[in-house]
Amino acid sequence: MPDPLLVIARDVEHEIEIQRSRFLCRLARVPDAEAAAVLIAEIRREHWSATHNCTAFRVGREGGVQRSSDDGEPAGTAGVPMLEVLLRRELTDVVAVVTRYFGGVKLGAGGLVRAYGRAVTEAIDAVGVLRRVRHTRFLLATAHAQAGRVENGLRAAGYPVVDVRYGREVELTATAADPEAFRAWLAAQTGGAVEAVEVGEVDVEIGP
Repeated sequence: MPDPLLVIARDVEHEIEIQRSRFLCRLARVPDAEAAAVLIAEIRREHWSATHNCTAFRVGREGGVQRSSDDGEPAGTAGVPMLEVLLRRELTDVVAVVTRYFGGVKLGAGGLVRAYGRAVTEAIDAVGVLRRVRHTRFLLATAHAQAGRVENGLRAAGYPVVDVRYGREVELTATAADPEAFRAWLAAQTGGAVEAVEVGEVDVEIGP
């Protein structure tokens, strides 16, 4: 079973103020680099009068694609520390945009690194993180007389039931992170009377 991925729980905006400069961080869930680029462009249009709109994103399995931009800040003082926060938190499928409205006081390179990193860190802390675990989808067919017992057993054992269909038999669609353990549980639960057929995979997000 692959290790779970970490993602932000939802989109969020979080603002901090340092030496009269406003740093507005927008964190958003994105499926790929193209979606990240679209959102970055939207925020830059929205905050066209800002001094800087600095960005960082990671997408793909284990954050395989990642990019950052300082957007006019001194090299390495904005996008890089933002990306480093995403890396330390092991987050993927996320884009961070920190919009700065200059307040008249220069922060220096070290101050900028701390400010941009802090903006992203606080935004992540505000929204929280979920584990994204790859689950196998199973289709189970059972007689009406035992369908209720099987469904209740699935839920009690922690196997999410995502669909129930009634026909000549009752078809239950459930998911499991460990397919072998699921098959063993089902065999013990039903005495081998119910067969589980794999019908694909799905990512399930689980709270901390």
